[in-house]
Amino acid sequence: MIHLAKEDIKHTLGKFLVTGMGVGMLLGIVLIMMGVYRGMIADAEILLDDLSVDLWVVQDNTLGPFAEASRIHEDLKYTLKSIQAIDKSEAITFQNFQLPLADRKLAVLAIGYDVHGEMNPINPERLIAGKVLQNERYEIVVTDKTGYKLNDKVELGRNNFRVVGITHGTVASGGDPIIYISLKDAQELQFTYTNKRIQTDRARGIINKDSHLVNAIIATTKPGYSVDESAEYIRKWMHKSVYTRAQQKVVLTRNVIEKSSKQIGLFTVILIGVATIIIGLIIYTMTLEKMREISIMKLMGLPNSMIIKMIVEETLILGFLAFIFGNIFAHLIYEKFPKNVLLEPWDSFLLLGIVLMASILASFIGVKKVVNADPTAAIGG
Repeated sequence: MIHLAKEDIKHTLGKFLVTGMGVGMLLGIVLIMMGVYRGMIADAEILLDDLSVDLWVVQDNTLGPFAEASRIHEDLKYTLKSIQAIDKSEAITFQNFQLPLADRKLAVLAIGYDVHGEMNPINPERLIAGKVLQNERYEIVVTDKTGYKLNDKVELGRNNFRVVGITHGTVASGGDPIIYISLKDAQELQFTYTNKRIQTDRARGIINKDSHLVNAIIATTKPGYSVDESAEYIRKWMHKSVYTRAQQKVVLTRNVIEKSSKQIGLFTVILIGVATIIIGLIIYTMTLEKMREISIMKLMGLPNSMIIKMIVEETLILGFLAFIFGNIFAHLIYEKFPKNVLLEPWDSFLLLGIVLMASILASFIGVKKVVNADPTAAIGG
């Protein structure tokens, strides 16, 4: 049997490879887009996994600090602790900062927690140097992305903090690095105003500003007690919004990164569509270039099915070649992106299936031209 596709590709090998590389770069960007989405999901779950709590108690009628402003009183943790089903409960704060670096400022999420409490948000497995917070004032644990070293001084607000620990891989749902400070320091930074602001407020009759506020109370339940029933009890009798771990994950994935995921999905569809069009145009151009040869083959009695098979095989080979180049390209550049990019094998296989189907659709342009080719066109040029 004559391998027409093989012989034709050998004849135009340079053009075939260049086209495959060009389309492959588009597919590589598609893989990166899918990896960015996977990375966003993974980043959103890092803090939830590190805390590993059952309940998030936040301000009534809010989605909590990950999605909107939430302020509740710190002493609510003692009330929660008195509930029979609750095992541990702690107050926690979240605040976005511009952390000063040597030449710029870095957006970070600062988590404040009780250093002497029963629950510590710092995962020991992520701590690569130093220790966790042990003093209630002026200590900080930073991520290695900040470039700070142990015992460096970090200026936050009106105070300097000493770096006592360094973590790796601690990021918030938006991809910002996470730093850790004590609850007292966090409350001072978030809920206490400057002296001039306090003076102005007093002149307006605003006094006794309460700084014993937090953004959420996290809690775990005792074995044998239902998490959902405990959450419903707190909602009913304490008039707070309560989210289980699963519900908090939904808040992060749907309410916080939903718009970003839709944008990524739209760009992915557009890039796949562009890649399909390019493959179709290249195959159509290559078909036009050999229309005389195709007419001669038809004049010699070669059936349309064999010529169509050649076109489809060339298209599939081009699509597969582009997929290989795309994978190589994606794995070469994904670490350069500022956000976390997770390249999953299943995403690659999914993209391969889509590319092969798109290649078959793209081949119809060339197939239509072959079917309509006039054998007599080979006579007399």
